[in-house]
Amino acid sequence: MWQIIGQSKIVSLLQRSIEHGSLAHAYLLVGPAHVGKMRLATDLAQALNCKAPEPPCDKCESCRRIASGKHADIQVIYLGQNQAEESKQRAEISIEQVKDMLHTANLPPFEGEYKVYIIDQAEQMSNEAANRLLKTLEEPPAKVLFLLLTANDKLLPTTIVSRCQRLELSRLATGEVESALARRNGIDPAKARLLARLSHGCLGWAIAATKDASMLQQRADRLNQLIEMASAGYVWRFDVAGQLAFQFSKKRETVYELLDEWLGWWRDVMLIKTDCRDAVVNIDFMNTLVDMAQSYSLVQIKDIIGAIRSAGEQLKLNANARLVLEVLMLNIPRINRIEVKHG
Repeated sequence: MWQIIGQSKIVSLLQRSIEHGSLAHAYLLVGPAHVGKMRLATDLAQALNCKAPEPPCDKCESCRRIASGKHADIQVIYLGQNQAEESKQRAEISIEQVKDMLHTANLPPFEGEYKVYIIDQAEQMSNEAANRLLKTLEEPPAKVLFLLLTANDKLLPTTIVSRCQRLELSRLATGEVESALARRNGIDPAKARLLARLSHGCLGWAIAATKDASMLQQRADRLNQLIEMASAGYVWRFDVAGQLAFQFSKKRETVYELLDEWLGWWRDVMLIKTDCRDAVVNIDFMNTLVDMAQSYSLVQIKDIIGAIRSAGEQLKLNANARLVLEVLMLNIPRINRIEVKHG
């Protein structure tokens, strides 16, 4: 049984391809982080090497070894793997990693039917690594499958993309995530409801949050800072802008993710202002959101959302990060202090 949830069309396509012997030699699995790309890749590797009558069974020796990362014919490479700390700072999958992966590509499978090579965050391959992989994709060995996982295939060379069959994984409906958490992970219904909304359709994120309590705590800390910002003076706000600009210089994605979180918060404020509470994401902060919606006009809320989006776009254009973030702070009208209320 395929373990991936909510991608029935892709699963059906792959099953038919296996049954008819028409499997492509390379697939590009595209979708946001935590949507299930690695789960699908693992399922496919199991399906190709499973010993059961209806693969993948997830129970036979082959399936178990693949799931635990111990199968000799399944290799995964990812960002920073087997690299020194200074190399990780370059944030790329190196040609050495790809060479090591492909070293056994022309040898027959050792313990299964297929060799499967999985490249996570494939868009992070260096130019040299991508060119090395391209040579193999142009003349793929038999009984070898390449799975390239990416959140943005536009960052991959077109030559690589053109030699893969593209499969796009879609976000799950909130109800699907909530049901999966309650059914398969035994999560409390109230927590499952919250995590389903916060996941934005990415079940993997919700499952990770059930295992790591710090994820929700860190989110709460960030939201508390956002709430404090609404009533804070500009000296405090500019200090926050400076901290974020420093973070941006080290790891841009953390700031982009924070801005997305801010957009989600102000979207919730707008939804409450327009009496659309059923669509609110941050339901554990509902009372605080109500207070904030009462403190701002709808026009102000829309302007704040526009300012956050504009800041994100300017940062992607390499504008001065500190200046962009300081201007953003000026574009959030100050209000009287709001008490944080959960629920």
